[in-house]
Amino acid sequence: MTALIPVLSKQWADERSWTLKAYEAAGGYGALGKALKSTAADVVTAVRDAGLRGRGGAGFLTAAKWGFLPPDDGGPRYLVVNADESEPGTCKDIPLLMASPHLLVEGAAITAYATGVHQVFIYLRGEVVHVHRRLLQAVEEAHAKGYLGRNVLSSGFDCEVTVHAGAGAYVCGEETALLESLEGRRGQPRLRPPYPVVSGLYGRPTVINNVETIASVPGIVGRGAGWFSAMGTEKSKGHALFSLSGHVQRPGQYEAPFGITLRELIQMAGGIREGNRLKFWTPGGSSTEILTVKHIDLPLDHESIKAAGSSLGTRGLQLFDDTTCVVRAVSRWADFYRHESCGKCTPCREGTFWLSQILKRIERGKGTQADIDRLVEICASIRDRSLCALGDGATMPIVSSVEQFREEYQAHIDGYGCPFDPRKTVFASVAAASTKEPHA
Repeated sequence: MTALIPVLSKQWADERSWTLKAYEAAGGYGALGKALKSTAADVVTAVRDAGLRGRGGAGFLTAAKWGFLPPDDGGPRYLVVNADESEPGTCKDIPLLMASPHLLVEGAAITAYATGVHQVFIYLRGEVVHVHRRLLQAVEEAHAKGYLGRNVLSSGFDCEVTVHAGAGAYVCGEETALLESLEGRRGQPRLRPPYPVVSGLYGRPTVINNVETIASVPGIVGRGAGWFSAMGTEKSKGHALFSLSGHVQRPGQYEAPFGITLRELIQMAGGIREGNRLKFWTPGGSSTEILTVKHIDLPLDHESIKAAGSSLGTRGLQLFDDTTCVVRAVSRWADFYRHESCGKCTPCREGTFWLSQILKRIERGKGTQADIDRLVEICASIRDRSLCALGDGATMPIVSSVEQFREEYQAHIDGYGCPFDPRKTVFASVAAASTKEPHA
């Protein structure tokens, strides 16, 4: 059985783990000192040799992303850390920032040095006020100790970090919408090209990385690329945080190497609740295609999940047992995307509205046979036609749920309502198997 590997989460249970004193006692900022004694190119090479991929969704190679920066022209360039964690089912960055904010600060300073950046912005979800305060404290402590500011550790390198709290818009998790918000405008995606790495914040070259990506850099620099690449699979290397939520006995964060299976994680989490069985799950939050119990032994790496027709994304594993109505669950996700659509592009603005309406109609027993096909048609009209990935994400659970559970949609129409309603006879054995409310 694959073992958990606490790296980013190693100090989470330590007393006052968020303080500079506790972080230094665990070897914190040693990697920064090591990086500053090397060349920036050496740091980039270490990250490339480690095979670090972005931990925010797409899984793009981090060093390759850095490599797209244009040559230094003497003007400013920026590093932006995307801490606007908003994806339903994803809850890894917030606990990391709460327990180990200095890990991110050190990673940001190393990344800034490697990419020739002197100004870092951390864009944080505004609702998490307690995390905002803790992150501000960490930046102040690091600055006072000489880990940030002018002439960091007497190396001649300058680095400033600014923490910015957003206004709570899901769309600002998209990197160009984040930049719009950071510049003081309404959070809406930009047309691309140009891409942020060429023309980003204030029109200057900008590297944008996820919290977990940046927090993984100190370990690579401090312990070596070989240590990191020895974990995981051939193409998905290293350790990662897997967020288990939903119908498991012990939901939470499980840090493990890529390639661990969902079955192993469920066993670590104490199994599915109340002795029920797994029915469906999302590998990367609600904006990924849902998978079923037949995928329980797939290695959790980018290639295996892609081959199964989904995306590992942010590793937000939402698990649903056999008392759950698929239509109801998907309908709630559709409501979320309808609410969070910024409205800038027509396919997403109009499409998410109609998807939400049709799903509600089907769930309430007022749907028609044509509604199922209409859902798929609208999703096809949104997919690859919206300005950002929000539109695509809204369609993925819908299309995949129709493919995997079409008979359940049909049962809502034929039975004039949800088959998981205990008053219905369709699927009655499943509904009766649970002692809880059918949709709990």
